Amino acid sequence: MSTHYDAIVIGSGQGGTPLSMAFAKAQHKTALIESSHVGGCCINEGCTPTKTMIASGRVAYLAQRGPQYGIYTGDQADAAQNYVNVKMEVVRQRKRDIVDSFRSGSERRIREAGVDLIFGTACFKDERTVHVRTLDGPEMSLTTDRVFICSGERPATPKIDGFDAAAFPSGVVLDSTSIQELGVVPSHLVVVGGGYIGLEFGQLFRRLGAAVTVIQRGAQLLSREDADVAQAMLSVLKEDGVRVLLDATPTAIRPAGNQDPATAAVVSVAVSGQDGQSELQASHVLFAAGRVPNTETLNLSAANIETTARGHIITDAQLRTTNPRVWALGDVKGGPAFTHVSYDDFRLLRTNLLEQGNLTVSERLIPYVVYTDPQLGHVGLHEHEAREQYPSRKIQVASMPMSYVARALETDETRGLMKAVVDAESQRILGFTCLGIEGGEIMSLVEMAMIGGVKWTALRDAIWAHPSLAESLNNLWGSLK
Repeated sequence: MSTHYDAIVIGSGQGGTPLSMAFAKAQHKTALIESSHVGGCCINEGCTPTKTMIASGRVAYLAQRGPQYGIYTGDQADAAQNYVNVKMEVVRQRKRDIVDSFRSGSERRIREAGVDLIFGTACFKDERTVHVRTLDGPEMSLTTDRVFICSGERPATPKIDGFDAAAFPSGVVLDSTSIQELGVVPSHLVVVGGGYIGLEFGQLFRRLGAAVTVIQRGAQLLSREDADVAQAMLSVLKEDGVRVLLDATPTAIRPAGNQDPATAAVVSVAVSGQDGQSELQASHVLFAAGRVPNTETLNLSAANIETTARGHIITDAQLRTTNPRVWALGDVKGGPAFTHVSYDDFRLLRTNLLEQGNLTVSERLIPYVVYTDPQLGHVGLHEHEAREQYPSRKIQVASMPMSYVARALETDETRGLMKAVVDAESQRILGFTCLGIEGGEIMSLVEMAMIGGVKWTALRDAIWAHPSLAESLNNLWGSLK
């Protein structure tokens, strides 16, 4: 079959889905091509399922802490000791149910908008033609005026000499997608990678009852964060019972003697670190050290679309590729791999192509939240970035532990800190970090001030409700130096 479309969107992620709907509602004949499930990584493997599971971990954590608040349940009521029984299959089913509801809702809205939703794999035949091998068999040749690539990324395959995933039982060597389908709590989970994904899963499974060891190649966790923030995160994880190996590298991952992950270690992980060589015995290994773009099957060269050495699609400030008929949005183009960035890419393209706007990606303010507990929320520049970017300016920093926040004390959630980076002359806020209870929400308050160009003094002098987490923004600035 051969059909012409005004617009073709490849990938139904958080940018591609609303973009296809916007074009269809604007009376442009639009096709959306999806290789598996609508919703992209966010709904299916990322934000929605992981934060659903993290909520279960939070409940397990609070259940164990009940006696600290004077609350005893079950065995705690009799023995006055922490006790929690985790049914992993129930945690998993709750996650599946929420994903299914999000996915079905997205598919319904796509079809109601008038988009032709095609399930299959796409590749370019030339600059204006996309070939589709549909999941149910037939092949299609689609011509188009415009193409938008939103094909996303996937977990990277580990590069360890001699490693062979096929040598292990199914469900033992995991990535950020497959770990969400575990029906049991690992007895010992080794996490390779101390970034955002590794720490979220590491803390989650520790709270569900697993022994957890995190192996991080760098000298600190969360390599992009300031050293003091990374150290505070390390303290949180250690307090939760997570073992962290810094400046450490897995040199070999081999099957252990026993091959039943329900009863004993099945994986032997050789580690080279600060203390020399060591060997970890684990039931499961999670690889959480990077992602790669889904571009290798698109045949981009046929459409004269250039990529970086890592395979990310090269775009200009308005997301146009080296083919003027093709744009890329979301993770596939590189840069910060956040759902809200993909959605903002959609807004930019909708504004420029359907509303005659002239937006660019330059200087947009990008926040993010790491959903450990406590959360790590950040927006703007880190301290080390501000000092590097503005060497001639006087940079000031305010930092305050969460133990100084009344609301945190009342809820017994005092771990972490908040930190602001400001320009001394203009009094503008350059960046803000909060590792603390509801850190993402506190960060969002400061982001609003930054968007509005509000000086830090306005936050200091505002009347915030008491007792609230927001009122910490009265007191933070007392440490400014």
